Amino acid sequence: MFDKIAELERRFEELESLLADPTVLANQSEFRKLSKEHSGLAELIAAFRQYKKLLADIADNQELLKEPDQEMREMAQAELESLEERRETLESEIKVLLLPKDPNDDKSVVLEIRAGTGGDESALFAGDLFRMYSRFAETNRWRVEMISASESERGGFKEVVALIEGAGVFAKLKFESGTHRVQRVPETEAQGRIHTSACTVAVLPEAEDVDVDINPADLKIDVYRSSGAGGQHVNTTDSAVRITHLPTGTVVACQEERSQIKNRAKAMKVLKSRILDNIISEQNAKLAADRKSQVGSGDRSERIRTYNFPQGRMTDHRIGLTLYRLDSIMAGDINEIADSLRAHYQMEALQEQSQGG
Repeated sequence: MFDKIAELERRFEELESLLADPTVLANQSEFRKLSKEHSGLAELIAAFRQYKKLLADIADNQELLKEPDQEMREMAQAELESLEERRETLESEIKVLLLPKDPNDDKSVVLEIRAGTGGDESALFAGDLFRMYSRFAETNRWRVEMISASESERGGFKEVVALIEGAGVFAKLKFESGTHRVQRVPETEAQGRIHTSACTVAVLPEAEDVDVDINPADLKIDVYRSSGAGGQHVNTTDSAVRITHLPTGTVVACQEERSQIKNRAKAMKVLKSRILDNIISEQNAKLAADRKSQVGSGDRSERIRTYNFPQGRMTDHRIGLTLYRLDSIMAGDINEIADSLRAHYQMEALQEQSQGG
């Protein structure tokens, strides 16, 4: 393992020299590519250098154990125990850093939330989930841009699609894909009975041009008049856009903007992301045939989480995590959930790696 990291350290030093080279600086595309490779190695190399220093400190203290001075030996022994503990921790951190990186982790995402079973209550919960993710995005200084929304008569959404832009959004949100179940007493329920309803969440990495190549001849583009609240906001031009990708049958519509050009650009972003997600899903399905488990596949038919309002409880069924602070979770405080899921799947990946899987 450490021979491999030593090679990576040499590459890291080579990259530092290249990034200071005026010819590389003059070529922006090459500079960006090398910068990305450099930043991708930085955390691992920093940990490796700490580890090498730690090994040197351990060797020094082992030498001090041979000293005739008993007090010096006792001090060295105490220091050695602390250093050995730190070594174990650092080795674990390095193993995690060596895991294959998800190439989509740094990307922005297309977030899609759809009401499922439960009628009006499901649509209201879809609105609650969208608010939860929007507030989480605010705390991370990400930008949320609405793509399309189909509002329910009693509030909430039948379906809402948004783009969340920022660094590392997919890494934080990729485990949110799946069925989210809610248990609560609806405001319309006179008997005070608890109802169960559900929404599906899809988190798709935003596709870049290099990820998905779409032939314009494969697209059917329709324009139509936006439906809105009426009054001064009524749209009198055919600015809404519906794009159909004929080979896959994927359909995307956008009418949030008054400009047809802007709606078309937004719809294309979602279309590319959905097609990329289909490609990733197919790749995961092939991998799953050779593996015991499909880690973080984002299977949206899977019930992943229950939000129980009478008990103020959230349970993530994949990792058995239960938290009794539903109010703060619904207010966007989901960092603990995201971090716990990431740690769980990293541990699974490490176990698979150690078993040669």
